[in-house]
Amino acid sequence: MRKGFDSTMKVFVLMMFLASLCFVCSCKKSEPGAGSDGSGKTVKQTEPVKETYQEVSKPAGGDLEAIDLVLPKPMFVGTPQDTKVENLEKPLGRPRPPFLAPAGTKNVAESKAVSSSDEEPIIGEIEMITDGDKEAADGSYVELGPFVQYVTIDLEAEHDIYAIVVWHYHKQARVYYDVVVQVADDADFITNVKTIFNNDIDNSAGQGVGKDKHYTETNEGKLIDAKGVKGRYVRLYSQGNTSNDLNHYIEVAVYGKPVQ
Repeated sequence: MRKGFDSTMKVFVLMMFLASLCFVCSCKKSEPGAGSDGSGKTVKQTEPVKETYQEVSKPAGGDLEAIDLVLPKPMFVGTPQDTKVENLEKPLGRPRPPFLAPAGTKNVAESKAVSSSDEEPIIGEIEMITDGDKEAADGSYVELGPFVQYVTIDLEAEHDIYAIVVWHYHKQARVYYDVVVQVADDADFITNVKTIFNNDIDNSAGQGVGKDKHYTETNEGKLIDAKGVKGRYVRLYSQGNTSNDLNHYIEVAVYGKPVQ
């Protein structure tokens, strides 16, 4: 009897050991990674959502190089303003990394013709917006009237545009409202209009509700990735700022290449 009992116990213990191994394996969580969302569930891979404009700013296998962007010196003056506005992006906390674009990309807006919704600026001349001067000193900026205002740059031919950099006014840490940047084939912005930046959260500028963030002006300017969009004309809107109701531009640079 004792021998038979011992044999039965050995079989029972072996079965319990095997059952415990199966239980441990079934309870092990899958590691987050490709095909998982971190919860152990398999996630179906989907195709990335493509932009509404041509996305070729960093083509695979192409020759890329940093654009030639020389920044003006920092020049904050006076008491910092309260720039706590809705949908404001956090400062990067370090210099902006170089922007890569196809070889041969340059500022194609410099010295090009500029027009404005305000034909008689309060301060400065419209031509100063593309004169290459990015400094914040007096005499280097244009002041337009209140309400929604825009400036339009004629690149004189269709270009592949990879980046647009705008300096509104970096003598103070201001935030400009309703900043909208568009590209089109015609000066009236009727044909092939593409919006590449829009932080107008309530459509007060009349160009649609935007999802881009407000940002604080610095000497780096605001660099907008245009993703190789094609167009001849570039238009920039704004509607006052955190210091006053006026609109300002120091410089607008458009980095691109003529369409071949």
